[in-house]
Amino acid sequence: MIRSMTGFGAGRGKAGEEEIAAEVRSVNGKFCDVKVRLPRELAALEPEASKQVKARLARGGIEVSLRRLAGAEHSALRPRVDLALAQAYAAIYADLAAALQLPAQKPTVPELLAAEGVLSLEERPADLDQARAALHQALDGALDELEAMRAREGKALAEDLHARAGQMRALAASIAKAVPETVSAYRERLDTRIRELLGAVPVDPARIAQEVAMFADKSDVAEELTRLASHLDQLEQLIRADEPAGRRMEFLVQEMGREVNTTGSKSSSAAIASTVVELKAELERIREQVANVE
Repeated sequence: MIRSMTGFGAGRGKAGEEEIAAEVRSVNGKFCDVKVRLPRELAALEPEASKQVKARLARGGIEVSLRRLAGAEHSALRPRVDLALAQAYAAIYADLAAALQLPAQKPTVPELLAAEGVLSLEERPADLDQARAALHQALDGALDELEAMRAREGKALAEDLHARAGQMRALAASIAKAVPETVSAYRERLDTRIRELLGAVPVDPARIAQEVAMFADKSDVAEELTRLASHLDQLEQLIRADEPAGRRMEFLVQEMGREVNTTGSKSSSAAIASTVVELKAELERIREQVANVE
């Protein structure tokens, strides 16, 4: 069954000291465009994350967000002491005491740590092997959720597309039924018009038959309706397919549009013209829905 291109999924993965949270969002797109956002220290894993997403999703604009989490045992941050700066502060304290002739008193450790710039927090270096394993696990979970959402929306799309394809078949059948009636009506109008113009002058039946035949040939849309039916068959087969079919469905919609337009251009009947307008409206709704299919 077809799948939608829109969805969201979240997942977590843990390996050793590394824990990763992943979020994946996808929207409509002609191709598979993956954008990965992750911490600077995990930048080397971006190609792997993108490859993992493309292995499971065929189409859409996909945004991946990855975060390192602080576990219960290991924080994502660690303190860092600038020893050289602390020594410089201690020397300044001693120089200041000597210059002011104050009793020499060494600064305490808490005083030095409180001095600006001596103590800071930095991100804990990542273990790339552990982070890689956690990332793959988190992404798998997020993609599972996203694909489940895409499948649910795809089911609704399939039901709507089936219904609209059925409506197009019914409209095409009404056109096929109306064409012979249009030819018959043309014969009657032609016969009446000729009799009005010629009065009692004899009319050549062969000439009238020839004119009617030319009109019937010009307004014959059997070939267009046959191709339209074939395209609708293919569309319904793609709807039931388990593989991505969005781009092929877009091509079929384009081909169906050609057949509908040709049918309209060949028809001189107001009733058929009105039905062609309905066909075009249904086809446009199908086009809008197909734009959501992976």
